[in-house]
This record gives sequence, C-alpha cells and structure tokens, in this order.
Amino acid sequence: MGKLKLFIASSLDGYIARPDGSVDWLFTDGDYGYHEFYNSIGTVLMGRKTYDKVLEFGDYPYKDKRSIIFTRQDTSLQVTDKPEFVSGDIVKFTDSLRRSESDDVWLVGGSQIIRLFLEQDLIDEIILSIHPVILGNGIPLFDRIKKEVRMELINDVSFESGLVQLYYRILI
Repeated sequence: MGKLKLFIASSLDGYIARPDGSVDWLFTDGDYGYHEFYNSIGTVLMGRKTYDKVLEFGDYPYKDKRSIIFTRQDTSLQVTDKPEFVSGDIVKFTDSLRRSESDDVWLVGGSQIIRLFLEQDLIDEIILSIHPVILGNGIPLFDRIKKEVRMELINDVSFESGLVQLYYRILI
C-alpha cells in the first residue's frame, strides 16, 4: 500500500495562492526536490478548482500519471478516461484507492480537499515548501479544519534561496 502525500508550497503566512488563485510568487529558479518526488508517485489527486487552474498554465503536466479529479459536477459526460473525474463519496473512493495502490499518491490540492482529507485521516505525510514571502491574504493552506492534527517532523531541507522544505508524518 502506497502512502498518500500532500506535496505543496505555501507562503510564510500560510497561503497556497493569491485570492484569485494565482501562484506567480512561487520560486521557479530550481527543482527543490520536485522531480524526485514526482518520480516516486503513481497517481495524482486534486479538486476541480485546482485542475482548472493547472490547465491555465498550458498542457496538462501529469499526463504520464493516473490523474483523479474530484468534482461536484456530473461525470457522466466525461469523454476520456484521462484524467478521471470522480464525484460522490470522496472519502470512500480515496480510502479504497490508498489500499489498492502500490505507489505513493500525491494530493496536489486545493484547500477544500486538503481540509476534508485531514479531517478524515486520509493523508499519511505532508511535504511543505515554505517560500520566504508574506502575501497578506489569499487561499489558506489549512482552511477551517475541524480537528487537531498532530505530526512528527521526519526531515527538513533548507535552500540557498531561503525556501525551507518540511517533511511531516501524520500521527493518528
């Protein structure tokens, strides 16, 4: 069984995007462990808003991975099986996916899905890249989570740019 990992970036004040969803403040001057992480996963999960934002950047970047998009929209009109659009019981679907996957699964975002996954104990690890910028407002990384989530720091990496990457294991 693979692990479900949240690999995500935030500003120093805890935002994953500006209020309009833009991420123009993210550092793009280096890899910051992305390719090694990406090669370790077999499936990507994300909410529909995150999927729509990813498409604004050009070609879909996860074509070589199984992609699952959670949506409240009707999935019966889906024309292709890549990516897969899933509606209904997200928790039940994800729990089944976790048990059947041998590779790790990447929860890309966004904020609403992260909250649900943390509240339902579906995330095994969080890899958080904190960019040394304060946005002042935007889309929060952890938005109104209704429970305490304890973690154990398992690794940390700092980069010359000031970016810090924290690796946490979720304690249940």
